[in-house]
Amino acid sequence: MRWDALFEDLEAQLHAADRLELEAEVNERARIELAAVDLANRLRGQLGTQLRVSAGAQLRFDGSLAHVGSTWLVLNEGVRNVLVPLAAVQLIEGMGRHAAADKSAARRLGLGSALRGLGRNRAPVGVYLAGNSGTAAAEGVIDRVGADSFDIAAVPSGDDRRAANVRSVYTVPFTAIAALVSRRLD
Repeated sequence: MRWDALFEDLEAQLHAADRLELEAEVNERARIELAAVDLANRLRGQLGTQLRVSAGAQLRFDGSLAHVGSTWLVLNEGVRNVLVPLAAVQLIEGMGRHAAADKSAARRLGLGSALRGLGRNRAPVGVYLAGNSGTAAAEGVIDRVGADSFDIAAVPSGDDRRAANVRSVYTVPFTAIAALVSRRLD
């Protein structure tokens, strides 16, 4: 009897050690996989979710996550769209635990692509700069988009972009953008 109990105890200990080793391996693999998930893929898993995005001390946007590119996100915030470069994001509230790798072309769309689309549509935008007090630094229509900067033609609110209506043209480096806000076109 003593031998049976001894061997049963040893088998139970080995079984428990094997189970702990397997659990440790599974946990380590999960940590390794999670370490490879970038913010854009985390955001893709949150499409349609209500988020609060802070891009500065006084610059917060609340809306439904509508689009995610490789380096930017778009929130639908009431009657306006807010494009925020991921580099300007300081805090996101409302994120769940899901992530999703995007297989579409959207993951390759950089900030320049998004700005060119806004420029093609002649959508009036307000540009908020990093470190800004929470007010738009410039408002107008995107004229030209380069590799790392864009030009915005300041026109009076409600006026079309015509040479006679342009009050000034501002050049904005991509790195200075905290957010771009425009009226929703849908």
